[in-house]
Amino acid sequence: MTDVHFYHDAPDLAGVACHLAAKAFNAGRKVTVLLPDDAIARQLDQLMWTRQPMGFMPHVGILSPLAAETPITLGTGMPEGGWLHDDVIINLCEEVPPGFDRFKMVVEVVGREEHHRGPARLRWKQYAASGIKPQAHNTGERA
Repeated sequence: MTDVHFYHDAPDLAGVACHLAAKAFNAGRKVTVLLPDDAIARQLDQLMWTRQPMGFMPHVGILSPLAAETPITLGTGMPEGGWLHDDVIINLCEEVPPGFDRFKMVVEVVGREEHHRGPARLRWKQYAASGIKPQAHNTGERA
């Protein structure tokens, strides 16, 4: 069964997603980051290049020819042929990721603003309705 974790009260969506992707990558996991738009994708890409001098995070766009061989992929939707792996997906979008139940872990990053919190409550209910008990983590306590 898929584990679902909500990291709520995030002061910086891209920053929290970058931190969680790094944590998963360092644990040997494959990660897809699902982003709401190209602007946030560019912001996250930049963060991954500049995060730490010795903390390189190999990543490419989900449509890149190298995506299947790269540990971290970034994209604004599911590729035409389906997801490239079944390990971890980090979601910054308003909707539950399509095919989420094929992943071992879904990580939902939720901002502080109500326009992030309202859709997150609906996603929580969707996961719960499918028999999953999501776990909540308050990122605001760490900020």
